[in-house]
Amino acid sequence: MSTEVVSALIVFAVVASVTPGPNNLMLLASGVNFGFRRTLPHLVGVLVGFAILLTAVGLGVGAVVERFPALHTLLKVVGGAYLLYLAWKIAMSRALHEESAGQGPLTFLEAALFQWVNPKAWMMGLAAMAAYTDPDHYALTLAIVVSVFCLVGIPSASIWAGFGSALKDWLNHPVRIKWFNIAMGLALVASLWPMLK
Repeated sequence: MSTEVVSALIVFAVVASVTPGPNNLMLLASGVNFGFRRTLPHLVGVLVGFAILLTAVGLGVGAVVERFPALHTLLKVVGGAYLLYLAWKIAMSRALHEESAGQGPLTFLEAALFQWVNPKAWMMGLAAMAAYTDPDHYALTLAIVVSVFCLVGIPSASIWAGFGSALKDWLNHPVRIKWFNIAMGLALVASLWPMLK
């Protein structure tokens, strides 16, 4: 892989990883509601889950999904329904630390599994594999793509969770947290728009 291609891949990974999407919005909300430290399993689950998804797409799962439109539609429906469920949970949260209502931060496993129904993760994975892998050196370029996304994902996800954690004290007021969580729920619903096209 040439320096120019690696540079383009890094730019693509940064833009794709740091822009708002379901993962980043949920990390922001989790940072606000539970703090950075308690959000770490969620954050690591996103990174590991996406790395596994990206590898699976590169190894052929993406081709299967593209070949069978019904499977693609099923992923959209399941992913959209789960995002709506998460948006509802976030929007209805009315206080910081709502474990008593069964609303804690996503676990490592929940966040990792979410990648399989996350429309943005699939779009990023399919686009990255199509654009940045080389059929003549497929295993090497697949490894480079996954590695770049992993390295870029750590600070990108941390920014969102950290920003949420920084807002935590200011939002520790019933009216502010109510409206913040409603806004995050609506933003998560809005993140479904690209999937509906």
